[in-house]
Amino acid sequence: MNYSILVVDDERDFLDSVRRGLLSSGFRDVRLESDPKKVISFIERGETFDIALIDVIMPGMDGVELLERIRKSNPDTECLMVTAVNEAKMAVECLRKGAYDYLVKPVSKDDLIAAVKRGLEKKRLLQVLNVLKQDGAPLLVSKEAFHSIVTASEKMRKILKEAELHAVSDVPILITGESGTGKELLARAIHLASPRAKYPFTPINMVSLPGSLFEAEFFGYTRGSFTGAEKDHMGYLEHTNRGTLFLDEIGDLPLDFQGKLLRVLQEGEYYKLGTNKSLKVDIRIVAATNKDLDHQIAKGIFRKDLYYRLKGAWLHLPSLRERKEDLPLLIKSFLEEIGNHGKHLTVDEEALRLLMDYAYPGNIRELKSILQSGANLARGKVIGSTCLPAALRDRKKSVPKGPPAGTEESVVPLEEVEKAHILKVYENAGKNKTRTAEWLKIGLNTLRRKLESYGIE
Repeated sequence: MNYSILVVDDERDFLDSVRRGLLSSGFRDVRLESDPKKVISFIERGETFDIALIDVIMPGMDGVELLERIRKSNPDTECLMVTAVNEAKMAVECLRKGAYDYLVKPVSKDDLIAAVKRGLEKKRLLQVLNVLKQDGAPLLVSKEAFHSIVTASEKMRKILKEAELHAVSDVPILITGESGTGKELLARAIHLASPRAKYPFTPINMVSLPGSLFEAEFFGYTRGSFTGAEKDHMGYLEHTNRGTLFLDEIGDLPLDFQGKLLRVLQEGEYYKLGTNKSLKVDIRIVAATNKDLDHQIAKGIFRKDLYYRLKGAWLHLPSLRERKEDLPLLIKSFLEEIGNHGKHLTVDEEALRLLMDYAYPGNIRELKSILQSGANLARGKVIGSTCLPAALRDRKKSVPKGPPAGTEESVVPLEEVEKAHILKVYENAGKNKTRTAEWLKIGLNTLRRKLESYGIE
């Protein structure tokens, strides 16, 4: 794990014990120091750490003073205090001066690792909050991991930065959004930006995995466990060990199997068919859905406890209608991809206008299909309006061409038309949000965000 951890203690045996515990748990960048004054010198020179593990009582300098100096020089360092004295007053003093936790020696490896992970989780959540609050598009560190996601949208850039911050942890992630918005693409990028990048990324579509096959394919089975099981079979969990398991369309997972998935999330263990021996697995789960899981929970077809486990972090991908500024970039990117056999493709002015005006109910996936079809029909290197689907060409007759030159008339923006339609349906549904979302065929969370943007709580 690429986290930097500083351990300060005057007891050599304790330093060595902590180092062994951290290294065996996957942490690689661990620095041990016994002299607090030396720590101050390199901290003030600009060296930074994610976590500082500090002994409270040391010769030459009090650990609480070192805590204050570290927090002053680098407030992003999360400090964990350790002492042999179990004293409430001292614990309160450490917490008041910026420590996030306080452990009493002897410290077990499990307690140590759990405390370090709490500090890293706090650090991650603070970084996410800062991204959401800041103006402008944040910079990505793992640019290569996210290179396949094309965007100029500030909103999307913030989502990608949030995804990058979540990627370095093991927290499960739930990605929501309409069909075709690129949920699997984002899941792959998260995997590539994570410490698990060199291990498998396994995508599973819950719709394509029948209930009768779920356990056999997901957990695997042993020879003779059922008729036709002629040899041991490695399931998705075993295959993906140490990697990332992407569960697409998680809302379609049968209720009978949701409890078994929950056990994997909670305990990190499972059973192969045909054996009662539990097996351990180390995986990161990213799930995705275009369904409203809140509504499914209310209907009793999705477990609330599984929902909250999957939603360790939540990323919502906007529809293409909500990020129209990305259309020129996406069109250019797809044309380059489609024309990679020496054929340089472009679209003419009329075709571009039709593409920019279209609402894309199928989102990015639909845009790519339209361009692929247009490229197949184009006789030369230019895709004209006649190469586009009838659904786009027919809109040309009903969409106003715009105000005549020299007049002050204006075309009603698409988002205003959408707002008026949503509010009308909302009124007709008796201001019932669940019913409104069903009538509009959009997710309840999507409706709630839109109503909030209109000033309706």
